[in-house]
Amino acid sequence: MITWTDTIPYNFTDPVISRIFGRSAIFFDIETTGFSREGSTVYLIGCATRDDDSLCIRQFFAETPAQEAEVIAAFFALLKQYDAVLTFNGNTFDIPYLQARCHFLHLEESLSSHPYTDLYREAAKLRHILGLANFKQKSIETFLGIDRADLFSGGELIRVYREYIKKPTKQAEKILQQHNYEDVLYMPALLPVLSYRALFDGEFSVKSLEAAEYTAMDGSPKKELYFTLSCRLPVPAPVSCRYGDCYLSFGGSQAVLRVCLLDDTLRFFFDRPSDYYYLPDEDCAVLKTAASHIEKDRRRPAKRSSCYTKKHAIFVPQYQEVVTPAFRRTVRERQSFFELSTSFVSDPDLQHRYVCHLLNVILRQKPPGPGGAKPSGSPA
Repeated sequence: MITWTDTIPYNFTDPVISRIFGRSAIFFDIETTGFSREGSTVYLIGCATRDDDSLCIRQFFAETPAQEAEVIAAFFALLKQYDAVLTFNGNTFDIPYLQARCHFLHLEESLSSHPYTDLYREAAKLRHILGLANFKQKSIETFLGIDRADLFSGGELIRVYREYIKKPTKQAEKILQQHNYEDVLYMPALLPVLSYRALFDGEFSVKSLEAAEYTAMDGSPKKELYFTLSCRLPVPAPVSCRYGDCYLSFGGSQAVLRVCLLDDTLRFFFDRPSDYYYLPDEDCAVLKTAASHIEKDRRRPAKRSSCYTKKHAIFVPQYQEVVTPAFRRTVRERQSFFELSTSFVSDPDLQHRYVCHLLNVILRQKPPGPGGAKPSGSPA
C-alpha cells in the first residue's frame, strides 16, 4: 500500500466552510473497480481535514487488489480521530460500499457511529433553484467557478487501474492519484453551495418592503410587492427562479422577492353554512339570526359555495393561510389571498413568516412550466 500526504495553505474564512468544516470533521472519497459491492474492490481512499490554516490531504492506495483490506484499515484508523463525516454522495455509494466490503473482508467498521453530511443530497434539494442539468461533483464545481486539471471520471479510471495492476507505471499512478486528490481537494470548496439553503431556512431579515407598478407583456398595468432581504450567508453565484406569482433573485448577501399583487374583488367564505342565508340580490351571506327581517323570497339557505362576503382591495397571494383573513375566488380554490394592509406593512415578524412561506413553496414544489427554475441570466 502507498500512502500519499500533502498539506497546502487554505482559506477557511467563508462562513459556510467555517460553520461546517471544523477541525473535528473529515471529508473522504473512495475509488473502486466497479459499482457492485460483491464483485469489485476499493483501490483508493482520499481524505481531507483541516489544521489551522492548512488543508491536509491523505490518500491510501492499493497497488494490488490484495491490499484492499490494508487501505480500508488505514482509513478507519484515521477516521477514529474525527467526529463528523462529510461526503459527496457518500450516503448512497461510499458508505454502504465500505460497509459491505468490511463485511466481506471481516473487518470491523466504525462508519455507523459518525454523523454524516452528504453534499450531494443537500445540493440536490436545491435542484429548482440552481437550475443545473445534474448534480455531479464536477457540475457543481463548474457552477461555483472551480477549475480542475483532472479530465477523467471515476468510471474511466477503472480501466486505468486494471492496466496498472498488470503493468505499474508512474504515469498511471499519477492519473489515479490526481483524480481522487482533486475530488477531496475541492470538496470543502463545494460547501458554499449550502448558503443557498440557508436563505430558505429563514436565515435572512426583511430589509425593506415596497409596492411598485410595472407593465405586463400585454401592456396592462400591474402591481407587485417588492421585498428586499438581507441574507445571513452570502451566496457564491447569482441565481433567479420563479413560482406562480413569485419571482426570486439573489446574489451576494442580498435577495429580492417580487410578488404580483391582485387588484380585484374576492370572497371570504364563512364556516358553518347552515348558520347563514345567501342573499342573491346583495350576492353575499348573512347570519340567520341577523336576517329574520328579510323577506323569504329574497333569501335562501347558504351552501358552502355561496356562504361568503365580498371585498374589493389589493390582495397578496399565499399558498397556505399564513395571514388571515384569507380570501378566494371560489371556495374550492387552494390558493388564497390576504389584503395588503397597514398592519402587514408595519409587522416585520409577519413579513418574515410570509416570506419564509413563499420560499418554502419555491424550494419544495416544482415550478409550473417546462423550464422550472433558471440560473441568473437564463430565460425565465
